[in-house]
Amino acid sequence: MNKLFIMLSLFCACTMQAQEQKHSTFYYQRATLFEALPTSKSDIIFLGNSITNGGEWAELLGNPHAKNRGISGDTTQGVLDRLSTITKGKPSKIFLLIGTNDFAHGKSMDEIAKNVEKIVERVKRESPETKLYVQSVFPVNPKVNTKFSGHMDRQKDIAALNAKIKAVAARHGVTYIDVYKSLVIPSTDVMNPEYTNDGLHLLGKGYLKWVEVLKPYLK
Repeated sequence: MNKLFIMLSLFCACTMQAQEQKHSTFYYQRATLFEALPTSKSDIIFLGNSITNGGEWAELLGNPHAKNRGISGDTTQGVLDRLSTITKGKPSKIFLLIGTNDFAHGKSMDEIAKNVEKIVERVKRESPETKLYVQSVFPVNPKVNTKFSGHMDRQKDIAALNAKIKAVAARHGVTYIDVYKSLVIPSTDVMNPEYTNDGLHLLGKGYLKWVEVLKPYLK
């Protein structure tokens, strides 16, 4: 009887802990680091998932005020849950790239676009002087690697999602940046293999192409 009670107690404790932890262990490692690192009105914040996380932004832009606030595996809800850490510093600019991992979690285009809209609304409300740039979700390339099946299965939805995100940006008067069209093989919806070695994330050449697209918005 005592053994059964102990086993049930352990099961309940593990279940409660799983319910309390909405995001990955890595998410909390990065999010708590960002809480400890201050931001200021002169900062340019790159906010997003692993694709943003992988960029050495200060070096790519030659600007020490460019700060990386990407978290590998992050979703639109993850950004919402940590957004106040960003907005409280009232940064000069925020470049948002988010949504591809939502696809892998089975979210619909409308659900993703709705959360992007919530992010936009909160940035405008909590840091009205910040210039917000909403970037298109990047293309993928299923032929390069089949590891990220959840992302690759939604390849055909990316362009339609970007149209919804663009409409969100237009409704709220913020800038939409179409990086997607610069990363695909011309006249296709497939990421150029020159820019990726796993079909989802960027190689160095891909980051340089991304920065090339962003430069007009950084002057």
